[in-house]
Amino acid sequence: MQNKARLVIIGGGIVGCSAAYHLVQMGWRDIVVLDQSQLYQTGGSTSHAPGLVFQTNPSRMMTAFARYTVDLFNRFHTSTLPTVYPVGGIEVAYTPERWAELQRKLGFAQAYGLEAYLLSPQEVRQKIPIIDETRIHGGYYVPTDCDVIAVNGAQAWAQAAQAGGAAEFHGDIPVTDIEFETGRGRVTAVVTPKGRIETEQVLLCTNIWSPILADKVGLKLPLMAVEHQYAVTTPLPELAGAQAEVEHPILRHQDRAMYFRQHRDAYGIGSYNHAPLLVDPHDLDGVHLAERPFTPEHFAEAWEATNELLPATRGAGLTRKFNGMFTFTVDGMPIMGEAPHLKGFWVAVGVWVTHSGGVGKAIAEWMTTGDTEVDVREANINRFYDFAKTKTYIQARCYTQYDEVYDIIHPFQQMENPRRVRVSPFYPRLQELGAVFFESAGWERPQWLEANRRLLNRYRVPSRSGWEARYWSPIQGAEHLATRERVALYDLTAFAKFDVRGPGALAFLNYLAANQIDRPTGRVVYTALLTRRGGIRADLTITRTGPDSFLVLTGGATGMLDLAWLRQHAPDDGSVQITDVSSQYCAVGLWGPDARHVLQSVTPEDVSDQAFPYFTAQAISIDTVPAYALRVSYVGELGWEIYTPMEYGPRLWDVLWQAGEPFGIIAAGFGAFDSLRLEKGYRSWGADIHTEYNPLEAGLDWAVRWDKGDFLGREALLSAREAGVRRRLCCMTLDDPQAVALGKEPILSGDRVLGYVTSANYGYSVGQWIVYGYLPVEFAAPGTRVEVVYFGRRQPATVRKEPLR
Repeated sequence: MQNKARLVIIGGGIVGCSAAYHLVQMGWRDIVVLDQSQLYQTGGSTSHAPGLVFQTNPSRMMTAFARYTVDLFNRFHTSTLPTVYPVGGIEVAYTPERWAELQRKLGFAQAYGLEAYLLSPQEVRQKIPIIDETRIHGGYYVPTDCDVIAVNGAQAWAQAAQAGGAAEFHGDIPVTDIEFETGRGRVTAVVTPKGRIETEQVLLCTNIWSPILADKVGLKLPLMAVEHQYAVTTPLPELAGAQAEVEHPILRHQDRAMYFRQHRDAYGIGSYNHAPLLVDPHDLDGVHLAERPFTPEHFAEAWEATNELLPATRGAGLTRKFNGMFTFTVDGMPIMGEAPHLKGFWVAVGVWVTHSGGVGKAIAEWMTTGDTEVDVREANINRFYDFAKTKTYIQARCYTQYDEVYDIIHPFQQMENPRRVRVSPFYPRLQELGAVFFESAGWERPQWLEANRRLLNRYRVPSRSGWEARYWSPIQGAEHLATRERVALYDLTAFAKFDVRGPGALAFLNYLAANQIDRPTGRVVYTALLTRRGGIRADLTITRTGPDSFLVLTGGATGMLDLAWLRQHAPDDGSVQITDVSSQYCAVGLWGPDARHVLQSVTPEDVSDQAFPYFTAQAISIDTVPAYALRVSYVGELGWEIYTPMEYGPRLWDVLWQAGEPFGIIAAGFGAFDSLRLEKGYRSWGADIHTEYNPLEAGLDWAVRWDKGDFLGREALLSAREAGVRRRLCCMTLDDPQAVALGKEPILSGDRVLGYVTSANYGYSVGQWIVYGYLPVEFAAPGTRVEVVYFGRRQPATVRKEPLR
């Protein structure tokens, strides 16, 4: 084993091998891969996973990862080292609710370019003859789903990585420590029983074991190991004479939290149908096998459900049976990227075999170019706030992630535990008004307030029923209309707030931002931050508070991602200081036609349009409250974002509330916040815009200052402009007043899938359902007719000129 390397990958399972292969393909050399066990039967989930790859996922990123993984396994399949059984995959519906969910799932597949079909019960039986078709309403079939031999895939990818000497793989060599320089914050070596390897790059791919080494470098990974039951039946007479290991499509029975695959003349049964059995990763230190003894007491319901759906298993016994351990993260997504405090320490963990190929490709791109082809915001290691790294939170959320893994999850469904992790100083006031709270980044934020139910006597709000009425109230529409007509207070405390200052601050921010930041003190600038490929990495406001000081404001859900981006690109010479001041300040949005009257009545400063223009900021006093006010509005009405230290929060609320009473002020929630911004055509990062889209496509070219000099992503954006835009973010309205969409539905013209819905909500002021989505430029002209598919229903829609109001 060599004592120096450019990169050490820790973990020789499917993810480590995928990453090594892709890095070598991108030109990397001098890579060492180490595993604590033998290659390639490493003892992790790669070794025991039954290999089912179901590609469809509500997350476009996860679907893309899975689709690429299937392609990669197929590319490496040979007769001497088989890697894949291309048998397709079926999910069956036991209930009408699940059948409706499969129609929604078909929409995801169409939206993301995955071939899929709905099958009748009889068609399901034609593909899986041992199923009792009288028990099901139908099935969802993806022809390219498959069962893979993960160990063979890992070996094939590893052999390709080793070709030409680009990488070395060593088994039975555990890494016991990571050395790093605290001053420089950089990795220097890994330590093993067989010696040190000097390196400035480490990639951790050890899944359930990953927190053990991560903790040694001060990195908390919010994941747990969870036991998962798997058993194989004795031979079934109905499968006697089966020629192939797997002939039937792989099968999911999500109404009973189970899945199945053929093992020649027997059947394998995987069950989530038991209480989650969490395992602290630190209890696995020194344990090399991710399997535990089978617990029969947890399998009784699963066996009964198996016999019911697959009658051929009645009377059969069980042969191989075990509780296999694999990872669950607090939000169900992988954890990828470079540690925010330690240069050169990368991770790709919380990954299942299903997504291993795509994750390996993405982490290799990230390490090579600093960018990825697929937007990986949902997997970015920097997404977590500190509360999400506490043991209590990790245990609670991983428990729920396992428990709900096959549940039908509504896009607005809220987690139940833990709650009240973060509350603003306005929380008691909002409780008094009957706020219904939704959680975001740990914050409790009102979605609507029951005190405003009285407004339904004043405003007509269309009713909803069924799926689209869940986690919704007509009060949201009343709050929307009251904001447009009068004045409303919004709790904006969840916004992330960063103080950026120093002699290099202006040059630094001007390089990161596509817009011009060199404006006079007191100017507010909306801007995108771009990747090197020209993708939109963030959109936020930057306010110049002094010659060398700036206030950066962004959404709470993206706050840690944006903070990491700023810190990652900050100069090392100390000329720029970045401070997260989010917890120091609370904030309200005071918006509506009467907002100026309310504010002027409680401040001695002149807040007229001449004295306080749009996109400017000033320090003002509101009664006894020192505040900093920005005249900006995400709801598209006159008003201000107002910031003050946390301890002044209750006073700020009470003063504005009392001043607003003569004008009919209300407190409004984020349900109205979203519908208001959609009427104005304001983009939402993570939905309408992210790294796969550039400002030209997103209609944000007005916020790009080409002549200001160089900025990150400028060359790529120039190339995109010269090549011409091929797609545009378009505003559409549904023609039928009763039609609805909630997001991620496919947009069609005839049989051609044009794109998918990025944002959707009812426009209460315009009286139409609004959807946004990227369309090819030939379909982007106002008046163009398209269709939006909602639970299998094709709903006519029309492209509209924006904004609608």
